[in-house]
Amino acid sequence: MNTAFQNKKITVMGLGLHGGGSASARFFAESGAIVTVTDLRSREVLEPSLRALSDLSINYVLEKHNESDFRNADIIIKNPAVRPDSPYLKAALEGGAEIETDISTFLKLNKRPVIAVTGSKGKSTTVSALYHVLSRLYPDTDLGGNITVSPLTFYSEAKNEGGSPVILELSSWQLADIAGRNLLKPAAAAVTNIMHDHQDRYSSMDDYAADKAVIFESQQTDMPLLLNAGSEYTKEFAASAPSRVFYLQEETACMTYAQDGAVLRADGSGYWSEGGARTDILGTGNLIRGSHNGMNLLTAAGILYKFGTAPEDIISGLADFPGIAHRLEYIRNFAGIDWYNDSAATIPEAAAAAVESFSEALHLISGGTDKDLDFTPLADAVKKCPPASISLLKGTATDKITALFNRLGIDYDGPFSDLTAAVNNVLNRSKSVAEKNGQVTGHQAAVLSPGSSSFGMFKNEFDRGDQFRELVKSLSN
Repeated sequence: MNTAFQNKKITVMGLGLHGGGSASARFFAESGAIVTVTDLRSREVLEPSLRALSDLSINYVLEKHNESDFRNADIIIKNPAVRPDSPYLKAALEGGAEIETDISTFLKLNKRPVIAVTGSKGKSTTVSALYHVLSRLYPDTDLGGNITVSPLTFYSEAKNEGGSPVILELSSWQLADIAGRNLLKPAAAAVTNIMHDHQDRYSSMDDYAADKAVIFESQQTDMPLLLNAGSEYTKEFAASAPSRVFYLQEETACMTYAQDGAVLRADGSGYWSEGGARTDILGTGNLIRGSHNGMNLLTAAGILYKFGTAPEDIISGLADFPGIAHRLEYIRNFAGIDWYNDSAATIPEAAAAAVESFSEALHLISGGTDKDLDFTPLADAVKKCPPASISLLKGTATDKITALFNRLGIDYDGPFSDLTAAVNNVLNRSKSVAEKNGQVTGHQAAVLSPGSSSFGMFKNEFDRGDQFRELVKSLSN
């Protein structure tokens, strides 16, 4: 028990279904606090989280927020998705409450070295690859943050100084909540890339990038920071970072020298370049596919190298990393088609990367809810690497996609009102491809890579991916 919170009045704003709210509620209740959980959703929707907390004494306020629960609290634990201009947070501040999150609470208590990763895309794969390697070398390594594991679930192991590292995946919203507080001092950090995302939440890309930059604002001069050399804000980040900057870059035919950092070769292998010396840190024949995943593995390899991991351990450890759910996740082969779940591709650039990851005849399932994004990158990829078919799911993003595709003369099917209809369309279109090639069945691939948000048809991108996975697994002759 953490006695510092005993008898404190804690209001957890947003229980959710992915662990952050539940972990916070459990942590504070077990620390002797008086905990109130408030969420706008119904008991029915939140039932899995409520069931997981059924052994604790917690007061629940559901389907509404009461201002008194905020104004009279000592500490508010906010969900990262809650906007900072919420009137309930304003009431809390007027009442003298502290505004915290599960991340800020953990960082105040943690004494172990932290490796932190952010970026628009690739951060979940990168941190999972890091964990895959480091957990073999340091069995007590922990992974948490935006990857849907709250670090408060492993607080008890992290309160002792030194020991195995803590790996944190951090979203722009999670970073915004700790900006200027000097809480995050990662022993190694990386920004995988900066792409157009969450423009329904931010007033500009500059504001979005500023939140990402929080990851390195409190680093010390000897702490490594890895930045994608091809990303829009890299030059600005490098100029403002107090840390030692290294670059993530792809080798080109005309490259006569590499900046200090990690370099990805065309064959998928990679090396570390520093002071003119080169050290191989990534081999060929890795399990996960796609050039964007090559950069994710390179990022992990670079972090591991600067964290002191032996090159041979990095190469062997990353070689058998299988990837993660919802990121070009292989499901099964059915009807001569390799099926992949890429539901975490919630921006056009991510869906474009998926399209460019396949050399076989590809059936793309895409579309969903708009986040005020430009779908030109997806259209460009489709023109460059034309799929055998495109099945679109209904949604506000799809309205923009169809308008763009119609203007560019790109063929598509749908929009479809559910996944089953889209999958059935893929099966029908795959027969035409096989017949065209003179085959009863052919080597083809199908990928759900929406390039947009999931709300409306699904609870979130994980629900979307889970439904797709189960649907594909259920297919039979």
